[in-house]
Amino acid sequence: MIKMNTVKDNSKKSKVSFGLFLVTIGIVYGDIGTSPMYVMKSILEGNGGISQVDEGFIIGALSLVIWTITLLTTFKYVLIAMKADNHGEGGIFSLYSLVKNCGKWLIFPAMLGGAALLADGVLTPAVTVTTAVEGLRSIEVMDRLLGGGQGTVVLITLLIISALFFVQRAGTSKIGRAFGPVMLTWFSFLGVVGVMKIAALPMVLRAFNPLYAVRVLLSPANKAGFMILGSVFLATTGAEALYSDMGHVGRENIYFSWPLVKLCLILNYLGQGAWILMNRSNAALFAVEDLNPFFLMLPGVLRPFAVILGAAAAIIASQALITGSYTLVSEAILLDLLPHLEIRYPADTKGQLYIPKVNSILWIGCCLVVLYFRSGARMESAYGLAITVTMLMTTVLLSVYLFKRRNRKLLAGLVLVAFGAIEAVFFLSSLGKFMHGGYVTVILTLLLLWLMIVWHRGTQLEHKYSTRLKLRDYIPKLESLNKDESVPLLCNNLVYLGNNSDTEYVDRDILYSILDKDPKRAQAYWFVSVNVLNEPDTREYRVDTFGTDFIFRVRLDLGFKCSPRVNVYLRQIVQDLQQSGDLPTQDKKYSIYGKSTVGTFKFCMLRKSVTPKTELSALDELLLNTKYLIRRLAGSKAQWYGLDTSSLIVENVPLITGTGSSTRRIRRVE
Repeated sequence: MIKMNTVKDNSKKSKVSFGLFLVTIGIVYGDIGTSPMYVMKSILEGNGGISQVDEGFIIGALSLVIWTITLLTTFKYVLIAMKADNHGEGGIFSLYSLVKNCGKWLIFPAMLGGAALLADGVLTPAVTVTTAVEGLRSIEVMDRLLGGGQGTVVLITLLIISALFFVQRAGTSKIGRAFGPVMLTWFSFLGVVGVMKIAALPMVLRAFNPLYAVRVLLSPANKAGFMILGSVFLATTGAEALYSDMGHVGRENIYFSWPLVKLCLILNYLGQGAWILMNRSNAALFAVEDLNPFFLMLPGVLRPFAVILGAAAAIIASQALITGSYTLVSEAILLDLLPHLEIRYPADTKGQLYIPKVNSILWIGCCLVVLYFRSGARMESAYGLAITVTMLMTTVLLSVYLFKRRNRKLLAGLVLVAFGAIEAVFFLSSLGKFMHGGYVTVILTLLLLWLMIVWHRGTQLEHKYSTRLKLRDYIPKLESLNKDESVPLLCNNLVYLGNNSDTEYVDRDILYSILDKDPKRAQAYWFVSVNVLNEPDTREYRVDTFGTDFIFRVRLDLGFKCSPRVNVYLRQIVQDLQQSGDLPTQDKKYSIYGKSTVGTFKFCMLRKSVTPKTELSALDELLLNTKYLIRRLAGSKAQWYGLDTSSLIVENVPLITGTGSSTRRIRRVE
C-alpha cells in the first residue's frame, strides 16, 4: 500500500505593500546602498589623488558608474535574472537547481560562484564597517581622538563586528524591523545631499551620456587605463545579493523599490563628482590621507550625522550578507555540496535562520581580514574580485536556463556574449589588484571551492560503491524477527535514515545492521529518506507499507530551504497512519504526559569509513578520507536531521568497494 500526503506548511506568499517595501529597502539593498562611501574614493586613489583628475576624467568615471549600475544591476539582475526564479527563490544555487539536469558540468560554475559569494560574506562586513568608522576622520575632533595610526579605527571596527556576530544567535526578526526606516533615511540622505551638489554644478549631468564612459577608458587623463573598472565595479557589488534575497521579499517588491534606490545612488555619485570638480584645485586637500569625497562634500555640521548613519547602513549591509551566507550554506547543504551543519530558526519569519559554525567562521574571517588589511582602501582591492567571479558564473547558468528551459535562444546568446564580455573585463581589471589584496579573495574562494569539490566527489563515490537491496525480498526475515519474542524488544519504532529516494530499495548496511549485527527487534521498522526538491518550501511524504503493518518505507520530499526535522515529521506520519488503520496503536503506559498510542523511537545512523587496501585510487581515497574528516569537524549529522535530542544509535560500517573476484582464498597448511 502506498500513501501520499503533505506535511503542514504555513508559509505565505509575499505581496506588494508599504510594510514589505520598507523590509525590501532594509534587507535587499544594504550592500549596494553603502557603495557610495568608497566607489569614488577608490577611483580617485587609483588615479593618483584629487590633484590628478580633470573634468573629462570625472564625467567619464561618473558615466562608467551610472551605466555599470544600469547594465548589470537593472538589466541583468532586475529585468532578466529575477524572472529565472525557483518558485520565488533567487540566487546562484536556486538557479543551478533549475538547470542541473541540463548538464553535469553545470555543478562547477555553481560551486565556483557560490564559493566566491561566501568569500564576499567574509569581506563585506570588514570593508563596509571599516570604511564607515574611517569616516570619523572627516570630523576634526574625532580625527584627533583617533590619532595618527589605524590602531583605534581597527579596534572600533573589531568591536562593532564582534557585537554584530554575537547578536546573530538571537535572530534578526526584532532588529530587522528597524532596518527599513534606517535604510530609507539613508537613501533619502544620499539623494538630498547629491541634489544639493548637483545644483551647484549641473554640468555633471552630462555623465548620463555613455560616450563619456567610452572616452575615459582611452583618455590619457585616466592613468589607470582599463584597471579603473576594478574600482567602478564596486558600485554594483550588491546586485548578486539583490537576486539572492528575492525570496525574502518577493520579486514585485524589488521591482517597486529599485527605481527609488537607483535614483538616490546615482544622485549621490553625481553630487560627489560635482564636489570633486569644484575642489580639485584645493591644495589643502592634496595631502589628505584616504581622502573620501562622500564625507568631505558634506557641511561640517552634517558629518557626525553622516558617520553615524553610514555606520548603521554598513552594519545593515553586513547583516544582509551574513544572513545571505546562512541561506546560501543551507541551500548548499541540501544540494549535497557542503557538510551537514546544525541549523537553528530563531524566528518564524521566512529566511530567518542561524548556523552557529558558519557564524563563528565568518566572525573569525572578518576579524582576520580587518587585522591584516587595517584600512578600507586596502580591503577594496580584495572586495570586487569575489563578486566578479560570482556574476560570471551566474551569467553562464542564466544563459543555459534561457537556452534550455525557456527556449529563448537569441536572448540566451545576448546574455552570454554581452554580460559575459562586460563581466570578463571587470574580472580582468579586478585581477590588476591581485597583488594589492585580491589574492585574499582568491585564497578564500579556492578554499571554499575545494571544500565543495571534496564533499561533492566524496558523495559521488559513496553512491558508486554502495549496495542497494530490494526491501521486498527481506520481508519474511523481518517478519520473523518482528514476531520472535526470544529476542528482546529494542523499541516500538526503529528508524533508519538514508538518502535513496527509490522506495523499493534500501542500503545493504541497513539490513545488515537489523538482521546480522545484533538482531534488532522492533514493533515497526521505518526506512526514511529525505529527497531534496527544486522547490524551496514543499513538504510532502510518501509511504509504502509493502502490505504489512510493521514495515514502512517513507520518502520525505522537502524543498531545499526546509529544515529536515525528521523526528517532527515522523511523529505526524505515525499519527496519520494510526488514524488510517495502517499502523497498530502502540501502548505506551509510562510517560510524564500520560498514556499514549505512540510508542518509543530509536534512530539508527550508520557512519561509513574507508577500509585499507581498497580498490579506490589514491586520489579518491584521499578525497573520501578528507570528507570524513570534515564531517567529524562539522559536527553530528544527527543535529542536521533534528535528532540531537532523540534516542540515537550510531554504528560504524566500512565502505564496501567490492570483494568478489579480487578476494583470494587462503589454504590450510597441514
